[in-house]
Amino acid sequence: MEKKKDVLRETDDEAIRLAKTLLRTSRYGAIAVMNPDTGAPVATRVAVASDHDGTPIILVSGLAAHTRGIEADPRCSLLLGETGKGDPLAHPRMTITSRAARVERDGPGYDRIRWRFLAHNPKSKLYVDLGDFSFFRLEIQTISLNGGFARAYALTPADALTQGPAIEAIAAAEPGAVAHMNDDHSDAVANYAIWFGKVTEAANWTMTGIDADGFDLAAGDRVMRIFFTQPLSDATDMHKRLVSMAIEARQGLAKTQQRVQ
Repeated sequence: MEKKKDVLRETDDEAIRLAKTLLRTSRYGAIAVMNPDTGAPVATRVAVASDHDGTPIILVSGLAAHTRGIEADPRCSLLLGETGKGDPLAHPRMTITSRAARVERDGPGYDRIRWRFLAHNPKSKLYVDLGDFSFFRLEIQTISLNGGFARAYALTPADALTQGPAIEAIAAAEPGAVAHMNDDHSDAVANYAIWFGKVTEAANWTMTGIDADGFDLAAGDRVMRIFFTQPLSDATDMHKRLVSMAIEARQGLAKTQQRVQ
């Protein structure tokens, strides 16, 4: 009997980088839950952000069918990945199986999650504090990554999540650092997008988050992930790394402009 061909590729650095990019940049996803009344699967769209370790966060209304579903059975599945030009199935996406855990308003992580979610999805400010809305962390169980044609991977939570003892300290320093970059160094933020993100058209880029692995930028509906060459070792390393990258981007762009002239 002919052995069945394994369609999965071996997980490599490129696959891990792609999975982390999808986790950090996705603003919306499709969540699938079980309907507690009928037992039938229900799939709906939800707004998404990520906690500091990369765990997906959703903000949902208690009136929504998917909220009733995860309250009755926390098992759920989340599909992340946007389409673009050409064949929609040629664009990267991943399916995450997870267990939903409510973030209590008086819990120790609520303020951090609220800040990160609103920085990533600013339109949610209109309803985030309404009484029937709640945050849930979707604790990752498995990841099925499809990077495009013939690029399928099975990742573990450890592959995609950001680990390390410095996460809490970096999370505490993040809001101040992001505000400082956007208020006082908007030119550096723009240079990050142009030099490291390779954008060519002008846009009003702002920083929306920093974690141990990198930082996120946004310009309207566009989002971008910039990775550090090495993860941050602690919160004090954040400032040093942002400064060095700002210098690198400024000098690199200046040399490029000289060559053009």
